[in-house]
Amino acid sequence: MTQLSAAQNAPSTPSDGSGKALYGGKSTRRVTVRDIALAKERGEKWPMLTAYDAMTASVFDEAGIPVMLVGDSAGNCHLGYDTTVPVTLDEMTMLSAAVVRGTSRALIVADLPFGSYQEGPVQALRSATRLVKEAGAGAVKLEGGERSHEQIRLLVESGIPVMAHIGLTPQSVNAMGYRVQGRGEEAAQQLLRDAKAVQDAGAFAVVLELVPAELAAEVTRTLHIPTVGIGAGPETDAQVLVWTDMLGLTGGRVPKFVKKYADLRAVMGDAAKAFAEDVVGGTFPQEEHSVH
Repeated sequence: MTQLSAAQNAPSTPSDGSGKALYGGKSTRRVTVRDIALAKERGEKWPMLTAYDAMTASVFDEAGIPVMLVGDSAGNCHLGYDTTVPVTLDEMTMLSAAVVRGTSRALIVADLPFGSYQEGPVQALRSATRLVKEAGAGAVKLEGGERSHEQIRLLVESGIPVMAHIGLTPQSVNAMGYRVQGRGEEAAQQLLRDAKAVQDAGAFAVVLELVPAELAAEVTRTLHIPTVGIGAGPETDAQVLVWTDMLGLTGGRVPKFVKKYADLRAVMGDAAKAFAEDVVGGTFPQEEHSVH
């Protein structure tokens, strides 16, 4: 079965009758955090992709992707920064609003960028409120386990759903670098404490990034909230990829955990060259492309 036909034939409801499946179903409303919780109860796995603009988001929405992350990874993928650290709250608000406008079904989760929540719970609430009120995001994501416990708790108590993010936290690249997290007994125990802390604070899901597969599986078994893996093995409840990595648009090396489902960089490059050659050679535009 092709990937396209598999998506078209995906079941719209789970076999146990407990509700609509997150992926592949049709709905007149947006996916909610309650839908995410029910999927965990059913043992249903689900996909999440990043999105940073209305057009790309609309394609993923039509494909049935139930959750989209407006990640601060936009800094690397679209804004030309070397890391996610320079991304501003204004930029995240603009990008998140575009993704919301381009979708009708997916739950949109917007990243709180570096410097927008580290001062404490009140700053986190002020920043998250912008993403919810101005951009229309359905939830926010922030990095950190035990250290972000109070921020998560206040946001949830204020009615803002929170997706947590532990393991490799890219906003802390200057402190930890890009390396696997949770190796060794002490590091593994800390990651487990972080996972339990964000759950206790009220997070509805937690991203596990660059975590050994065995440890990610243990966290997934331990928590009652869904885990979303990226470089964390196959046993998490969901998987997320940066869309430019997934579709082969990213230049140079990509992380080992990325699977490329297309080579858009080559497609776009070939199309640009063909257009340029037509212009230089005088074969574009022709009569059918002209207005009279």
